[in-house]
Amino acid sequence: MPRVGARAAQIAQALQWDGGRWIGLLIVLLALDVLSGLGDSATLSLRYDRAAIAAGQWWRLLTAHAVHLNAKHLILNELGLILVWSLFARDYDVIEWCVIVLCGALAIGSGLWWLSPKVIWYVGASGVLHTAMAAGTIKHLVRHDWDRWILFIGLCVKLGYEQAAGAAPLIVVDAHLYGAASGFAVGAALCWRMAIIRHRIRP
Repeated sequence: MPRVGARAAQIAQALQWDGGRWIGLLIVLLALDVLSGLGDSATLSLRYDRAAIAAGQWWRLLTAHAVHLNAKHLILNELGLILVWSLFARDYDVIEWCVIVLCGALAIGSGLWWLSPKVIWYVGASGVLHTAMAAGTIKHLVRHDWDRWILFIGLCVKLGYEQAAGAAPLIVVDAHLYGAASGFAVGAALCWRMAIIRHRIRP
C-alpha cells in the first residue's frame, strides 16, 4: 500500500493536482456541469448575445464562457481544462489565475463586440483556455523551461492556422485569438511585476 500511495502522489504531482489543487479543478468542473444541467434556458440567458448586450445585459461578456452548446461541447472544454491545468497550474497563484481568467473573459467579449461584429452569439470556455495557455507559456518562457518553445510555437501555429482557415462550424476562432492575446499580455505583466518585486527585495 505505501508504494501505491507513493505512486499516486507522484502522478498527482506530475499532473499538478497535488497540494489540494485537485480540489480547485474539481470545483470548476462541477460548476460547469451544474450550469450545463440547468438547461437551454440558462444557456440562452448567459451566452454572449450581441442584441442582448446592446440592450444592457453586459454580464454576458463574462458568463458566456461558462455555458456550452451541449454535453459534447462541455466535455471537450473540460478535457481542455484538465490539460491546461496539468501544464500550468503551478505557474501562478489563485489570485493571479483569477486575474488572468477575468481579463481573458473581458478581452474576448470586448474583442467580439468591437472587432468581430458578425459574431451574433458565442458560448464556451475555449477562448479563456487559450488565455490560460498563453499566460502559462509566457511563464515558461521567462523561467527558461525546457518546453517553452514547444508551447510558444505550438500555440502560435494553432492560432495562425485557425485564422488562415477561417471560421469553422460552431467554432469562433476569433475568441481563441483574443483570449491568447490577453493571456500573453497579462502573463507578461504578472511576470514583470514579480521581477520588480524580486529586484526590490534583494539585499
